[in-house]
Amino acid sequence: MRRREFMTVLGGAAIGWPLAAQGQQPAMPVIGYLQSASPNYYAQFTGAVSQGLNEIGYVEGQNVVIERRSAEGHYDRLAALAAGLVDRQIAVILAAGGSDPAKAARAATSNIPIVFVSAADPVRTGLVASLNRPGGNVTGVSLLASALDAKKLGLLRELAPKASTIGVLINPNYPQPIRNGRKRRRRQLASACGP
Repeated sequence: MRRREFMTVLGGAAIGWPLAAQGQQPAMPVIGYLQSASPNYYAQFTGAVSQGLNEIGYVEGQNVVIERRSAEGHYDRLAALAAGLVDRQIAVILAAGGSDPAKAARAATSNIPIVFVSAADPVRTGLVASLNRPGGNVTGVSLLASALDAKKLGLLRELAPKASTIGVLINPNYPQPIRNGRKRRRRQLASACGP
């Protein structure tokens, strides 16, 4: 073999070897992060997610990829965003910001695991069959904060017994309070506030 031919073969092998080795390496797992509000709002939580992943050996950019999708408060966009994550063939979907991101993810896939974080009751909203046996591909954490609204108002009444008006701020675009039953909610709040 001539020197020029040898160098050509060696050069081709040197170029091809990294490509072949790259093809043999397993792809990094991808976590889909589907959220209802803006990324700025969820910035306070992303550090905690990264820390939790780091504690179990996953470092973003080194051995895991996180694909973030945000509806920016436009809940009608969640279905398309969830479908996009499913098309990306992710390993798991983290759905945050109420039950709607998790519902959109569940509608998009029955195979990819979905982990939700929500303040709503996941059984009442239809996300899971029961708290102790969620079933299907959906599980998560529920803060059940809305169940404490009447108690919070009762404490507020104790703190400010002479207050005659109490204001409540809600996001009118967030569908959860509307679906929870306004009449039942009004009765709870009225009983907490007293006569």
